[in-house]
Amino acid sequence: MREEPKDRFPRDNDGYYIYDIANTHLSQDYERYTPEDHKVWQILYERQMKNLPGKVTADYLRGIEQIKFVADHIPNFAETNQILTSLTGWRVYVVPGLIPTKAFFELMRDRNFCATTWLRTMSQLDYLEEPDMFHDVFGHVPLLTNQNLCDFLVKLSQIALKHIDSPVALEAIARIYWFTVEFGLIQEPEGLRIYGAGIVSSSGETEYSLFDSTPERVPFDVKTLINTPYRKDAYQARYFVISSFEQLYNSIGEIEREIDALVEQALAIVM
Repeated sequence: MREEPKDRFPRDNDGYYIYDIANTHLSQDYERYTPEDHKVWQILYERQMKNLPGKVTADYLRGIEQIKFVADHIPNFAETNQILTSLTGWRVYVVPGLIPTKAFFELMRDRNFCATTWLRTMSQLDYLEEPDMFHDVFGHVPLLTNQNLCDFLVKLSQIALKHIDSPVALEAIARIYWFTVEFGLIQEPEGLRIYGAGIVSSSGETEYSLFDSTPERVPFDVKTLINTPYRKDAYQARYFVISSFEQLYNSIGEIEREIDALVEQALAIVM
């Protein structure tokens, strides 16, 4: 079995991988992908690409063309990074999996998007407990060609690092990230579309988020979003709908004010 970065490092009690992130350079080791790995990518890629037209934001479809993702082989991060860097200054940065919050936001502040290199097996095509490379790369990377989204991520990281020792602030930022980057919807002239990577990489939630009568679909509102908890073990009960990626970027000022206020309130209670 091919050794992956996730197999090399232990985890702490919170599930974070323990290693010297600043001084440990991890790579994709592309040549060690097996024919089965490439076949798994192809099955997942073709299945979801058939499902996405008319359902995903146009920016995603443009992005997947720009970074030259195709069905018959796993993306090579070195090639992807050359394209991304020329477009938005971003790059895919290899991690074993979940890393400590401070390191995650420091990397993202510097325009590094954390991604694993391991891919699910044939027996895991329809269910996986933790995100693999298909989620990280297919779900997220095409929209790293969108400058407004990229700049939003940088600014959000800066706010997180400003309040890195505040659990209240980090929970609020986690909700913002969850309901936008992972599970956001966007209203485009052609209709409601998905852009969150957690939906993009899930055929089931693609249909559910757009067409099922169960969840709420509400306009993007910072205060409401920050006060909305989320679950990782089920489809969302509520989705927030942006009108444009420019709106998302322009919300940063309000996000910072709301989080500053939450931190001040928490400190006042303690004192």
